[in-house]
Amino acid sequence: MVFPVLQFPPELLLAAQDVRVAFFDVDGVLTDGGLYYSEAGETLKRFHSLDGHGIKLLHEAGIVPAVVTGRDSPALRLRLRALGVEHAIYGTEDKRPAAEQILAALGLSWAQAAAIGDDWPDLPVLRRCALACAPAQAHAEVRAAVHYVTAARGGDGAAREFCDLLLVASGQYARLLERYCT
Repeated sequence: MVFPVLQFPPELLLAAQDVRVAFFDVDGVLTDGGLYYSEAGETLKRFHSLDGHGIKLLHEAGIVPAVVTGRDSPALRLRLRALGVEHAIYGTEDKRPAAEQILAALGLSWAQAAAIGDDWPDLPVLRRCALACAPAQAHAEVRAAVHYVTAARGGDGAAREFCDLLLVASGQYARLLERYCT
């Protein structure tokens, strides 16, 4: 039998227990927020493998990962395709209607949603979700508006911490971990 070491406050677990969709921002959450351009003008992004594995675990737990982002790039699309993320809206600064479009497609409500974001454009989504999170380096206004601020920075495990919180709240974390320990 596996005894997980992760612990989250009970009020967070209660807020997240009915979550069925997890919204992710990209720049500053799935990446470090830096924008890297090649000489040809191609956008380069750095993604963390811990975050990617967390997103895959959400799939296994029946929680739909979804991305709503203000930017678009071939690198981002390639990464999300590799992670099996089917619900993504790119290049939008008005993130609330984009998230509502995904909720409608899934037949879910804001009460079944969680989100992680780092800057002002994420606030309309964060303020409506059952559970709102921000990475450690998020803007002060965002950190003040969320239920939980991760210990990790964006692009360096913050998304995984968010995923782990959702997995613990769903009751799936220990079962998923056990597979790797046997």
